[in-house]
Amino acid sequence: MRWIKGVVVALALLAALALALPLLFPLDSYIPRIEQEAAARLRQPVSIRALRVALLPRPHVTVEGIRVGADSAISVGALRVFPHLASLASAPRVIDVQVDSPVLSQKGLAALSALGGGPSSGAPPVRVESVRLDNALANLNAGHFGPFNARLKLDQAGRPLEINIGTPDGKLKATVTPGGSVQLITVTATGWTLPAGPALLLDELAVKGTATADEAVFDTISAKLYGGSVTGRLKVGWQKGLRLNGQFDVQRVETRHVAALLSPKTHVSGQLFAKPVISAAAASPEQLAGALRVESPFRIHNGVIHGVDVQQAATSLIKQGSSGGETRFEELSGRVVMEREAFHFTGLQVASGVLAADGNVDISPKKELGGRINAKVKALGVSTGVPLNVSGTLDHPLLLPTGAYLAGAAVGTAVMGPGLGTTMGAKVGDWAESLFGKKETDKDAGKRAKKSGK
Repeated sequence: MRWIKGVVVALALLAALALALPLLFPLDSYIPRIEQEAAARLRQPVSIRALRVALLPRPHVTVEGIRVGADSAISVGALRVFPHLASLASAPRVIDVQVDSPVLSQKGLAALSALGGGPSSGAPPVRVESVRLDNALANLNAGHFGPFNARLKLDQAGRPLEINIGTPDGKLKATVTPGGSVQLITVTATGWTLPAGPALLLDELAVKGTATADEAVFDTISAKLYGGSVTGRLKVGWQKGLRLNGQFDVQRVETRHVAALLSPKTHVSGQLFAKPVISAAAASPEQLAGALRVESPFRIHNGVIHGVDVQQAATSLIKQGSSGGETRFEELSGRVVMEREAFHFTGLQVASGVLAADGNVDISPKKELGGRINAKVKALGVSTGVPLNVSGTLDHPLLLPTGAYLAGAAVGTAVMGPGLGTTMGAKVGDWAESLFGKKETDKDAGKRAKKSGK
């Protein structure tokens, strides 16, 4: 909660400077002085557009158009300071603070954290009793959060007694209740979209956890989304960098909505079952997304892979490769590892009536595909196996039989004619490649696919 202390300290500094000026005289002439004093205290350039005084509904000072930092790392539409009149003649002066339309960037969060970590002896003789934030927005590197409202009640030492955060539409509500050295955290949401990472729409969300000075542990996480559910636990630590560890159980989530977040043109439908384990370690928040690692076994029941037809690619022997169409399956299973924004699918197994396939597929951070699929198609009681190289992109996947397979098919056709000769020659070519030759790499497949497409 270090940044919360930074927010309170920053608000107290600005409020103290405003309250030190006469309330019954025009205040615009004092703006340069307040900007200079605030900049010295906050160690950041500060600009203010205007000052106002009002007596109703209770006496208060309004500071409008606040900008902190050379690139406006922190901006505030209006800061209203409501003094407790009985405290004006003594120290500390007690105030309530209302902040309208604050915008906080990643640099601003870092500045507030540093400010909150400093000694409190240099703080002005002003005690903030309550803080109200309306239409706040956090533009962080991990994503955008907001607009949201927040209410803070503080004790005499400036420590939060209770923090309530929620969106204006009521879809998200969060409460932080201090209990000594441990903060109790509860979060509930309905019809809410995640602000960071994939834009998952959560029908329901319930989270319970605790936070200390070093870490937060969410022991209970339960969500309903896309016809299924996700349960699990998550641990976040920030002592000596950021650490993230979690385990989840995914049941019957419809995958077409999730896959569409990766690529709007290529979709996989079906019910997803998975048990992902996530981890990350980074020196700063902006490095966390790149350090994220997710590993999980998975199964998808009764679905369709849109954008690629494995059966057609295995039976047509088209030299330029096969793209488009769809592959229906009863079950698609395997293991996936996501790290450094790349996906690695291993042990893939596809079961679909006359079609069976296995293999490995990689998706690069640029959504480029690579890998090998071994397809087996049953026709008239005979099972034909065809090795297929995977290339292209996630939006435009391409399946191409291996070079040895195509060469064997061509020789078999020339010697024995099309049909049986093609099949036998292709099989011999595949055996020769497997037994005596070097298997084609993903890089070689990509080069050959590009050459064939010219």
